[in-house]
Amino acid sequence: MRGIVVTGGKGPGVNELTRWADGAHRVIAADTGVERAMEAGVEPDFVVGDMDSLRDVELLQRLPEDRIKRFPPEKDNTDTELALEMLYAEQFDEVVLVGGGGGRMDHLIGILSLFHRDPHPNVWLTSGNEITAVDSMVQRGDLRGSTVSFFPVGNEPCRMRSHGLKWPLDGLVWTHGDVGISNEVVSDELRVEMIAGRLIMVRESENHG
Repeated sequence: MRGIVVTGGKGPGVNELTRWADGAHRVIAADTGVERAMEAGVEPDFVVGDMDSLRDVELLQRLPEDRIKRFPPEKDNTDTELALEMLYAEQFDEVVLVGGGGGRMDHLIGILSLFHRDPHPNVWLTSGNEITAVDSMVQRGDLRGSTVSFFPVGNEPCRMRSHGLKWPLDGLVWTHGDVGISNEVVSDELRVEMIAGRLIMVRESENHG
């Protein structure tokens, strides 16, 4: 099952958001994410947050009050974290985070830190970028010619094998601080398989919001 969190910040365009939401079993908007969702014609199942950043508070009146989860501004977790925790509690096997690009650097680093945790998002879609967590294996047949970069996340050293990259990952051992910038997909099939640890794969896309 797929669950989606739509948050504030720059995200993919309307068509891309709609495509992901069409196959979702649950859509949760974190604070200003409700504006992005509604603009795309996606009605969230829940809206979570302190609602202190909403430009149009009347959007909330379109939803039943029991679908709005309000929290005080002074809290330990961000609105995005609160929304993700709702999906984790329901044990969705695919968790997609939409938005969160651009804006404040501390917010951007905060979202990136989510991939070091367990559980964590599977995919993060910003404006022009798709970030995919690679826990076991990622296999894609639509990326030939794409530029992809890899970064280790989590607490374990990363060991992996790959197929379809100009510079294979086989035999490498990565720890925090190591990077694999600007690799190239040179095959009709890209496959990255983890032997130990976790990576995130970052690629540019054209789905700007």
